[in-house]
Amino acid sequence: MNEPSRTWHSLTAAEACTALASDSARGLAAAEAKRRLEENGPNELVEKPRPGFLALLLDQFKDFLILILIAAAVISIVLGEYVDAGAIILIVILNAIVGVVQESKAEEALAALKRMAAPEARAVRDGATLMVPARELVPGDVVLLEAGNYVPADVRLLEAVNLRIEEASLTGESVPVEKEAGASVGPEVPLGDRLSMAYLGTMVTFGRGRGLVVETGMRTQIGLIAAMIQEEEHEDTPLQKKLAQMGRWLGIGALAICAVVFLVGVLEGRNILVMFMTSVSLAIAAVPEGLPAIVTICLALGMQEMIKRHALIRKLPAVETLGSATVICTDKTGTLTQNEMTAGRIWADRELLEVTGEGYQPEGEVRKDSRRAELRDSSVRLLLQAAMLASDAHLELVENGPEGKRWHMVGDPTEGALVVAAAKADLHRQTVEAHYPRVAEMPFDSVRKLMSTVHAVPAPPAVTKKEAVLFGMPTPYVLFVKGAPDELLVRCTRILVRGVVMPLEAADRSSVLEANSHLASGALRVLGVAFRGLDAVPESPDPATVERDLVFIGLVGMMDPARPEAPPAVETAHRAGLRVIMVTGDYKETAAAIGRSIGLMESGDVVLSGAEIDAHDDVQLATVLDRVSVFARVSPQHKVRVVDALKKKGHVVGMTGDGVNDAPALKRADIGIAMGITGTDVTKETADMVLTDDNFASIISAVEQGRIIFSNIRKFVFFLLSCNLAEIAVVFIGTLVGWPVPLTAIQLLWINLLTDGAPALALGLEKGEPDLMLQPPRPVKEPIITGPMMGRILLQSSAITFAALFAFWYGLNVKGSGEWAGTMAFVTLMCCELIRAYTNRSERASIFSIGVFSNKYMQYAVFSSVALLLAALYVPFLSDRVFGSQQMGWREWAVALPLALLPAFVDEMCKVVLRLRDRRARAVQG
Repeated sequence: MNEPSRTWHSLTAAEACTALASDSARGLAAAEAKRRLEENGPNELVEKPRPGFLALLLDQFKDFLILILIAAAVISIVLGEYVDAGAIILIVILNAIVGVVQESKAEEALAALKRMAAPEARAVRDGATLMVPARELVPGDVVLLEAGNYVPADVRLLEAVNLRIEEASLTGESVPVEKEAGASVGPEVPLGDRLSMAYLGTMVTFGRGRGLVVETGMRTQIGLIAAMIQEEEHEDTPLQKKLAQMGRWLGIGALAICAVVFLVGVLEGRNILVMFMTSVSLAIAAVPEGLPAIVTICLALGMQEMIKRHALIRKLPAVETLGSATVICTDKTGTLTQNEMTAGRIWADRELLEVTGEGYQPEGEVRKDSRRAELRDSSVRLLLQAAMLASDAHLELVENGPEGKRWHMVGDPTEGALVVAAAKADLHRQTVEAHYPRVAEMPFDSVRKLMSTVHAVPAPPAVTKKEAVLFGMPTPYVLFVKGAPDELLVRCTRILVRGVVMPLEAADRSSVLEANSHLASGALRVLGVAFRGLDAVPESPDPATVERDLVFIGLVGMMDPARPEAPPAVETAHRAGLRVIMVTGDYKETAAAIGRSIGLMESGDVVLSGAEIDAHDDVQLATVLDRVSVFARVSPQHKVRVVDALKKKGHVVGMTGDGVNDAPALKRADIGIAMGITGTDVTKETADMVLTDDNFASIISAVEQGRIIFSNIRKFVFFLLSCNLAEIAVVFIGTLVGWPVPLTAIQLLWINLLTDGAPALALGLEKGEPDLMLQPPRPVKEPIITGPMMGRILLQSSAITFAALFAFWYGLNVKGSGEWAGTMAFVTLMCCELIRAYTNRSERASIFSIGVFSNKYMQYAVFSSVALLLAALYVPFLSDRVFGSQQMGWREWAVALPLALLPAFVDEMCKVVLRLRDRRARAVQG
């Protein structure tokens, strides 16, 4: 990875210019810029080569089961069994096509990052300002920044005039950062605190600036993120690992059984060619050919269900992976919070008030004195009116699709909170400004940390109390001031208390500062508001002379509040055994306050900052990890370290996020979850899943659906393997006792692919067990088939084997021919599967308690499979030339159907035992 050449934020502007041999006034010479461009390369992100189509295609044939199938197809062709070979080759080709289509969808994350770069930049070269393609910028260039511009490279600021830059995509902070060219910070300061820097891809929201380009291309902060995204190697999901493990064991077992049967037959003096074909039939019986396709289809259907739950799945295996998650690492801004600054607390009339749906009242109290409440409301309305008029943000009605129009805030988020709070008090900018028109202003600057506006005061009859607050002042103009409380307070000499202007005593100052400290400790952003009357409009407003002798009105505390659905979602996650960790770029106090408010932080939990993460090595980080619920002030590298540490402890990690800063960690996590509304294109293209409603609660709903999908996959794998083991046993035992081969290769393929496939898909559409979200996440290393399930599979396979071999014996000895014997075994085996599919719908509940016909898809599946079975028996072409089967009458059916009920009866008896065991276990615990 190309790291930045030095910590530019710790250098002064002069030191940075010296290091890059650049002139802050004249910039670089054109010839020097050209030389540096050739030396450093263009200012753009570089993508590493991707695997071609042929490489993707060959990769599909590495699976052990697929190799066995290919070998079986080749042998069938050599022996002239073209129908068998054609069926097997078709399976292999379809599997390869699905795999290539899925994997050839090239990641668009890098393209999305590139779209964040500015196409052109205003640069100073040879002392002249000119437009330069951003890709041609080089270290040492001097660039000009203005409101509305994307920052074209990583820049060390040389000059900043009221410069604010929105860095949420990099740091996660929802409020634009106020920049200071002269700020001096240490080398280890987090990204969000580097006030003298501006970074590629961030947006200038206010003011102007001049900066020195210090890093370009892959050495920028976004370039580092791009490199981290591309360096992350593909890792198989838990489901893929478990299916691969199961496939290897099935393949090894199949080859071993084939070898044993072949050797036994040869030792008994049987025809070598016949025994070889029998071994091939066994291999086909052992391999569940339809399993890859059924898993893919089940996951695809799960994707459709996820969409109904506001979760868009971009990568199929992620459907199941989410269900096995043990930890959800979530960003704060826009994920757990609303990504909207909101006024929540107000200090006015010498008391701290809480903003509620019913108005403003002392925290924890119910208003009793109606006269006092009316005066308080008047003070609060004046506070909100003054704050709104001393702001530039405003509300607009915009189209909101089928829902009609909605209010949309335009401007700085902090000022937006003030405007929205005023609107909730029926103080709308357009109406109020009609009576108090702005006639002059003094913009905010980073030195005095205040903004002031001058307004004409209307005559009292010209305005009602509902439209705006009346002052009753003798002056024709009024000055409204808002800003940092400590800076504002030193300019105030009076205070407004219940409509009366009084001298600002020392006790009042202490009360204001105490209230400010109290609000700030609760992670609120606090602004003070004041006013004074003016006899005339200052011709050239000078803050030093105008912003004095002010009347202090009060304080407004704002924060990005938690989503209302976040607390119940966190509680549901905890009940389901899921751990939720907040990983944010915001300050520790703010993050901890949100964490406590939504129930994420419990007793004994701690908050760890990015600097503290750096102070821990990987072993130390793993040690404290279990006690950390919130990581604050973190960089993209910190997020990746947190994900890696959790994965090393055996967790399946889900990571949510919406900014560019989240992309590397989303890619490193087992499942990356992006926000669909507020998320950047980079994050969406990197993620495995996108939430279409940005609702944290949707993650928990998606986890539930993921668990249902894995439970259903387990059901149909149980169903298919029981049949496959029975097929092996039937062919194996039949061969050992000296009978003709009970089932041919084409019959086995017909059962595995067509007849069993439809019921298996129907099992994949079950609604799930009712207590699924009250169970802890399944162990990461738990296989698809557990020990107890394997016992049930062996029991089921034994029952099916007995039924099929008895039917074969009946055909061989009662009907008197191998053709009848094969037909009876074929039909009995298929009927066993179709009836048993109903009992496999639940691991413990009886088929009668869940409803025999409650899964409509099972009815369609069984009907289609019965139709295929009847076609194999009664369609002349199929029965004579393909299957060599006999047309069964009622006497043969009277033998086959009772035998087919045996495995279903055995399965229901197993469930009775399991329910009794569960009841006994609950009694012991209770």
